[in-house]
Amino acid sequence: MRRDLGRLTVLGCVLVAAGLVGLGYVALATVTTVLLFGWLLLLGGCVGLLHAVAARGTRFVWLGLVVGALNAAAGVILIRFPDVGAEGLTAFAALLFLAAGVYRLVGAFVVRGPQTVWTLVQGAFGVLLGVLVLVDWPDGSRYVLGTFFSLALLFDGLSLIAAGVGGRRLIGLVTPGPNRSVKSGPDTSKDADMR
Repeated sequence: MRRDLGRLTVLGCVLVAAGLVGLGYVALATVTTVLLFGWLLLLGGCVGLLHAVAARGTRFVWLGLVVGALNAAAGVILIRFPDVGAEGLTAFAALLFLAAGVYRLVGAFVVRGPQTVWTLVQGAFGVLLGVLVLVDWPDGSRYVLGTFFSLALLFDGLSLIAAGVGGRRLIGLVTPGPNRSVKSGPDTSKDADMR
């Protein structure tokens, strides 16, 4: 178990390093993110097409073919034109931030509870982030996705490091080390001497 937690810590260090490099080269991280997403769409579309062909004879074969073809086509477009893809994905991300922020703000006013203030802060932050991204669009699309992706890598890596180090400490508290002896019961030697 210590070895697995050590591997988790090493993976966390790799993700933190990748996140820091991405924050240093944000434009490259944006292109990398778009290309990665494009390849995932292309591969997912090809798998969807193969699955639709294998499932021919069912009622949803045409739907599977259309969805697979659309995913593959979107992947090809993102791979061929990563700059245009970055602009489209940045606009989509900004609209998602806006929609989620408005949803949280409305929800905080409609359903009042113990988390109302925190929900209001989250909603306001989502709306602010969406507006900031849209105000600088399309120029900001060169660095927005790369920044978000790099920050995600950085924080995921930090959480893995914390889990690995914390897990090793917890195991160290539970299991005895080589120099520690385990006492099975109370020490009765003084009682025997007194008798």
